[in-house]
Amino acid sequence: MENWTEVTEFILVGLTGVRWLQILLFFLLLLIYLLTLTGNIIIITITLLDRRLHTPMYFLLRTFSLVEMCFTSVIILKALFNLASGTNSVSMAACFAQCFAYVIVGTVEFFLLAAMSFDRYIAICKPLHYATIMNSRFCSQLVLGSWVISFMYVIVPLIMLFQLPFCSPNVIDHFFCDIVVVLKVACRDTQLLGLLVFLFSTGSILSTFAITIISYINIIFTVLHIPSTSGRKKAFSVCISHLTVVSITYGSCIFMYVKPAEGSKVDLGKTVALLNGVVSPFLNPFIYSLRNKQVKEALRDAVLRTVMFSNMPKCFGR
Repeated sequence: MENWTEVTEFILVGLTGVRWLQILLFFLLLLIYLLTLTGNIIIITITLLDRRLHTPMYFLLRTFSLVEMCFTSVIILKALFNLASGTNSVSMAACFAQCFAYVIVGTVEFFLLAAMSFDRYIAICKPLHYATIMNSRFCSQLVLGSWVISFMYVIVPLIMLFQLPFCSPNVIDHFFCDIVVVLKVACRDTQLLGLLVFLFSTGSILSTFAITIISYINIIFTVLHIPSTSGRKKAFSVCISHLTVVSITYGSCIFMYVKPAEGSKVDLGKTVALLNGVVSPFLNPFIYSLRNKQVKEALRDAVLRTVMFSNMPKCFGR
């Protein structure tokens, strides 16, 4: 304890120490990141420009896409820099900033997914009251509330983390600064804070997951009472995209945070973190566009308008 040496930076082990593999991963992750940004920007643009998509469902989807871009940027930008440069150090201030942003934005995701589940519940189970309940003011309050509650939910553990002393060895066996792995390099006993992080992460994940489950249980009972087969298929088709995203997001996060860390392999944890922070935001725009009839129609119309507009000068020239 007397031989502690205070550190000002951390060493991120990263995904691999092999240089040629680092270069390969850099280009692969850069491609995925650019496609993620492109896909989510298209979703945001389409839902803004097409009047048919000016509904609470697509307002929440647009907000979720924006949060997804922020979430994957928080994780991947520093990893891309380290892979390209071959360095693996990160300052303490940058590590804490990444940890803060990752926890806040990640928690907001859960509350937005719960809000989207509630929106589907009202649309299917209480269609006559949908316009009254899911008005623009209430939707804005849902989004603002997601940010405020997430901030209040995680600020205490984060403040406690920032006050911890850190010393050598300052090696973090991960490719970004997550609160769980940063705790392992603290000089002080972190059992209490670790328990607090576990309880808070469990609370945010399972409470929002419970809202989703309750919403879909009510949706299933309502849909099963729809007399026509086509009506049941249409109702389920509206929900399937959201259910797919929920399964990927909650499945990976429950593995990382709700399951006790002891006995799990770090490399497997990195793989799950990649799935949650990189692959999931990349897949979400495709899930929502490929399985959503309204989004596909809006995309098709946007492409047709773009093609017609680009051909107008040629037509006038003739």
